[in-house]
Amino acid sequence: MYLELEIAQIIPNPNQPRKFFDEEAHKELSASIRENGLLQPVVVRPVEGEEAPYMIVAGERRWRASKDAELATVPTRVLEDVSEEQAFVLSISENVNRADMTILEEAGAYADLAALGWNPKKIAGKFGKTETHIKWRLGLLTLRPEVAEWVNEGKIKPNLAWHIAQLSAPNQIIAAMRYLKGDFDSEADASNFAQGLRMAEQQVSLVTEEAPNEEEKEKREKAKKQTKDKLAKVDEVLMPLLDELTKVKPEELATILGAELGRYVREIDRLANKVTLARRVLRQANGIAQAREVAWNSALEEVETKADEPAAPEAPAQPEPESKPEVEVKEDPKPEVKAEPKPRTRRPRGKAAASA
Repeated sequence: MYLELEIAQIIPNPNQPRKFFDEEAHKELSASIRENGLLQPVVVRPVEGEEAPYMIVAGERRWRASKDAELATVPTRVLEDVSEEQAFVLSISENVNRADMTILEEAGAYADLAALGWNPKKIAGKFGKTETHIKWRLGLLTLRPEVAEWVNEGKIKPNLAWHIAQLSAPNQIIAAMRYLKGDFDSEADASNFAQGLRMAEQQVSLVTEEAPNEEEKEKREKAKKQTKDKLAKVDEVLMPLLDELTKVKPEELATILGAELGRYVREIDRLANKVTLARRVLRQANGIAQAREVAWNSALEEVETKADEPAAPEAPAQPEPESKPEVEVKEDPKPEVKAEPKPRTRRPRGKAAASA
């Protein structure tokens, strides 16, 4: 059903997946609507118990621009009997492929659906994405707020952002700041560094790791020498050959090699593929080495900080109480009780005795 509704009869959806609206694009759309009117209707649904009778399902950007263009009414498409979940899905459908929807807004929308019981496969099928795409977007939600802001601003690309999101909060800042400062030759190098930090985090301890024994040290030194010798041959043998080849004019090569050129082209292609693979491996190794250095320095700093902390003073030993000599308790002698003398009876004399 299509209705012409007053602007005041419509309220935005508080669960709208888009939170960021480009101010410049908003001004341009508002000017266009003021000049030509709103050509695409705003999709709404009836609601009860709200400030207005209708809530936006899709088209909040158009509604905002119409409001600023001072339109009294806007054309709307009213959806009857639509649940909140259905309305939310429709809102995502309208916005998910728009260039001005940030990837973290997209990730947040998928997370809301996941909270409603949608798995990545179902979300992917609904919006025409791959399951991997959905999982990678969801993985961005662990980014620190400041790093997430850099991602929204386009300073950090989605692929690198995902690798950074796998790190602890302090390491997220380290990886992001080093990338923004230009410490890496490419985004891939920054991703390799982030992966190296992740590997370091998963180790129990870099400081307390047992030192290699003599046999292990010898093996490492031998492997190091062999690898360095092989890489040195790139400069000694391969580079001069390629440098010499590039100096020959194409027409001369055509004359010299003739029909065999096709075979050499295939050989060079194979070499190029191997060089690309070797370059990737070396860059990954470099990222891991840089990350280990950062992790090692952090761990060492932590140990030194703890060592510099004054030790808590030990409580003075309490002296053992001196044993008092046993005192012999003597009972006080009981006083002797003397028997009182019996009174003596005096015999009467004289008349008294005779009368008795």
